[in-house]
Amino acid sequence: MGNLYTIATPIGNLEDITLRALNTLKTVDIIACEDTRHTSILLNHYSINKPLVSYHQHSKIAKIDYLIGELKADKNIAVVTDAGTPGISDPGQVLIKKAIENNISVIPIPGPSAVITALSAAGVPTDSFVYLGFLPHKKGRKTILDSFKDEKRTIVFYESTHRIEKLLGELKDILGDRKIVVARELTKIYEEFLRGTVTEVQENLKITKGEFVVIISAIK
Repeated sequence: MGNLYTIATPIGNLEDITLRALNTLKTVDIIACEDTRHTSILLNHYSINKPLVSYHQHSKIAKIDYLIGELKADKNIAVVTDAGTPGISDPGQVLIKKAIENNISVIPIPGPSAVITALSAAGVPTDSFVYLGFLPHKKGRKTILDSFKDEKRTIVFYESTHRIEKLLGELKDILGDRKIVVARELTKIYEEFLRGTVTEVQENLKITKGEFVVIISAIK
């Protein structure tokens, strides 16, 4: 049996990758990635040349079976996401689960995570927090937002560029003018943390490409 390595990759700055991650990427037989073009940028930067296999949320069962078959044939495979840690709000979790079911060793190579990066500099209590990934677009969205009213832990989740303005309006309508933190362009040149009430964040928000990390301060 080969090993399946879950390797965290930079969320922006290409220097945010560990030596262990680089060494592993150089030694595996196959790298399974969301977007081969995106991963190639990282690999080319570090002069790593390995076979790439696309593996994303729309991949068929046959692709998973192929990768499991390669692992059973003593091939070592690295699975990476476009940015951050595989398996966290990421399709890599399906492959990881399948590997475990087949008694294949899954070895984590830790590193960048947008959630932890944002929380580490947010300035809010982090001894206990709730991570929700991406909120549903429609069904169940209001119910989840309503549940935030009584949550005594810090809440953190992702939101897309296209929905961030709508989200802020929803938060204000449902939760009132709560204290929040919105992080964008993490580890990049224009990294920014917007801290304050929902109204203050709305006034200072500038829409850019990419994802936002939204943090709602806990009720004291």
